Amino acid sequence: MNKIKVNIVFGLTVLLLACTAKLPEIVATTITEKTPHDTDDPAIWINKNNPEASIVFGTDKDEVNGGVYAFDLDGKIIKGKSITNISYPNNVDVEYGFKLTDSTLTDIIVFSEREKNQIRLFSVPDMKPLDNGGFKVFEAETTIEMKRPMGVALYKNPETGSITVFVSRKNGPQKGYLYQYELVSDSLGVKANLLRKIGNFSGQKEIEAIAVDDEAGFIYYSDEGVGIRKYHANPENGDAEIALFGGEHFKDDIEGIAIAKYQDRGYLIVSNQQAHTFNIFNLETNAFIKELNLGTLETDGCDVTTTPLGSKFPKGLFVSMNDKKDFFFHDLEKLKLTE
Repeated sequence: MNKIKVNIVFGLTVLLLACTAKLPEIVATTITEKTPHDTDDPAIWINKNNPEASIVFGTDKDEVNGGVYAFDLDGKIIKGKSITNISYPNNVDVEYGFKLTDSTLTDIIVFSEREKNQIRLFSVPDMKPLDNGGFKVFEAETTIEMKRPMGVALYKNPETGSITVFVSRKNGPQKGYLYQYELVSDSLGVKANLLRKIGNFSGQKEIEAIAVDDEAGFIYYSDEGVGIRKYHANPENGDAEIALFGGEHFKDDIEGIAIAKYQDRGYLIVSNQQAHTFNIFNLETNAFIKELNLGTLETDGCDVTTTPLGSKFPKGLFVSMNDKKDFFFHDLEKLKLTE
C-alpha cells in the first residue's frame, strides 16, 4: 500500500473513532450489583402474572464457582433464584411453556457449562434442574476446543410448540459450527436429542452470540470477524444461509445479539464490542440504522423485551453486560428504536 493510501485509511480510521467518541451516552436506568468473577450474558424472564417481578439472569464466568445470577428490576441479586457452583457458565437464554408432561408446562432457562462440555436446563421461576446434571454437547468431536460450548439460544416452533436449543462453541469447522438439539420430556425425564449441524464459519475468531426470532423462524449469530449470519430456525425449511451482513459497521468483535419485536417492525441490536457501542439493524431488511452508546464497556451479551415491565421500564427493557462485573438496564424507550 502506498503512502497516500495509508494516509487515507489512517484518516478515515481516526474520523470513525472520533465520531464514535462523540456519541452521546444514553444513561442506564439501573446498574446491577456486581458478581464475583466475570459477567458475560443476560436473559430476561418475563413474569406474565406480575411484570414488575420479572427476573434478569446473568452469567458470571469462573471455572470453579461460576454462577447464573438472578436480578430483580432494581438490579439486586436474588440469592434464592441464583445458581452457583457452575463450571464456567457462558451464555444463557429463556423460553416459555416447555411441555414436561401432557398436563404440565414450565418456563425454562438454559445455559452453557463450558468446562464440562455440556448445557444445563432448569425450570423458571422455581429453579429446579431438569437435566439430571447436564446434557453433553459436541460429543462426536475429538478436540477439547471443539467440544467447549459457548453460545446458547432457545427456539420454540410456533406451530408445533416444540423447543430446541442452538449451541455454539469455542472453535469449530467452517460448516456445521452450531448444533441444534431438541428438548423432549417423557417418563424417564428430559433429554436433548441432536437434530442437525448448521452454520457457516469464516475461520476468523469464533462464534458465540446467537438469537432466535421465534415468530418469524430465523436464527441470527455473530461470526465475530466478518458479520451476522441468518438461517432458518426450523430444520424443515433447510440449512442454506439466508444472509451475511453488517460486518462493515463494526470496529472489531461482533458480539451479543438481541431482537426487539413490535407489531409492525423489528430490530436487531448487536454489540460492537471494541467500540463500546451497539449497532441497530432493521430486522426485515438487515439494513443498518444507527449506532448507540449505552455506557457499557466491552459488551459480550445483551437481551431485550418490548413488554412493559412496570414504571421503570414502561416500554420494555434492554439489558447489556458491562466489563466491570455488572449489567446495565436501560428503559427501551430511551434507545428510540421506533423513531
